Amino acid sequence: MYALAATEAVGSIAYLLLACTGIAVSAFLWDRLAAIERTRGAPASREGGLMLVYAAALVGGLTGAKLAFLAAEGWNYADDWSALLSGKSITGALLGGYASVEIAKRALGITRTTGDRFAVLVPASIGIGRIGCSIAGCCAGVACDDSWYSWHDSNGASHVPTQAIDALFNFGFAGWALLAFRQRWYVGNCFHLYLIAYGVARFSLEFVRERIEIVGPLGGYHFAALALIVLGVLRWRRVSTVPSC
Repeated sequence: MYALAATEAVGSIAYLLLACTGIAVSAFLWDRLAAIERTRGAPASREGGLMLVYAAALVGGLTGAKLAFLAAEGWNYADDWSALLSGKSITGALLGGYASVEIAKRALGITRTTGDRFAVLVPASIGIGRIGCSIAGCCAGVACDDSWYSWHDSNGASHVPTQAIDALFNFGFAGWALLAFRQRWYVGNCFHLYLIAYGVARFSLEFVRERIEIVGPLGGYHFAALALIVLGVLRWRRVSTVPSC
């Protein structure tokens, strides 16, 4: 019992450290991408306002992550305050972060696109966070036969390594988005492409994750993933492909 508690404590600390690392990495990438934009002639004087947009994304993401968790499965933990306090959702973070960025940009009078930056730093941060999930033991896949690829929980049981799959997808997209940013592909729409791609990937991955089924085999995060796809498609069709700086 004491060994299990110690393992869980180490996992929680590791998760917290990696979550902070993800935020630090996102801030670093934001600054580096801003430097690239300045070489293209973007005015440095506007960067202060864009930093407020970045801050709004963090606040909105944290808020959305909590609200999505509560809506999708929080009601199942009504008597478990630790789960209610720690539970969060990446899909909710994306939805909340997107909404807060749009609100902040309107309030600040910023009309230029910022999604191309977020298309790099968001998946990079999520990938790091997913490593933390694997160490902490959360967001596990369903039980499976023991294999070279399976993830083992604190009891030694084998599970589909959904955390690793999610991390690899996000790191891969972050690498592509960085190349797209430099080459100016899909300017103004890179983040919308990410929402669509991650929504499809996450909807599929939910079938092999441990989940609370709400409608047939679908869980709450299935619907959150569908919301990402719909949002990405609608914004893709609405936003013109214009230079981001």
